[in-house]
Amino acid sequence: MISHHLLLCATPAKALCCPDPAVGIASWDTLKRLVRAWGLEDPSRPEGIVLRTKADCLRICAEGPVLLIWPEGIVYGEVTVERIERILREHVIGGTPIEPWILKRMPFSAAPAGAGTSAP
Repeated sequence: MISHHLLLCATPAKALCCPDPAVGIASWDTLKRLVRAWGLEDPSRPEGIVLRTKADCLRICAEGPVLLIWPEGIVYGEVTVERIERILREHVIGGTPIEPWILKRMPFSAAPAGAGTSAP
């Protein structure tokens, strides 16, 4: 079971959201390290595992590094090394989003009826 999937746009090929690649690289390295160190990838974790993906672009193009947290669809901006630990602790583990850091909410919705099926 997956509890969260964290998609971090930290090192985009066209740096519109994160003009300093060093900040994005440091954020990604910290996210990887903390997810591992805190056992969030452990398949025996009762709440489910936390997946992480380095994304090239989340099409936000502002205030990067940008972090999208699924399944809530919450997008955090300016996700620096200093913010990662708090986001993991309070939002991912604790279930409480950090409102002042949220850029936008993009809740996922169920696919429309018939989506993904082929027509006769």
